[in-house]
Amino acid sequence: MEALSGTGMAYLGAGLGAGLALIGVGLGIGRLAASALEGMARQPQASGTIQTAMLIAAGFIEGAGLFALVICILMALK
Repeated sequence: MEALSGTGMAYLGAGLGAGLALIGVGLGIGRLAASALEGMARQPQASGTIQTAMLIAAGFIEGAGLFALVICILMALK
């Protein structure tokens, strides 16, 4: 079995990094939604505030995930 070239290692690292980033984003948004729904079930009168905070936090999580994917793509292309 031949050793991977520099380009092959970059592709491997980018693929692993992208996969880990997406797993982290999925887990983060899942935990966020579960906690928000639990909070809304406990205090229905605060559901508007909780939903707004949840959407803002989900946007930040998605932004961090997209940033990680861009870094992985740049790693693969360099």
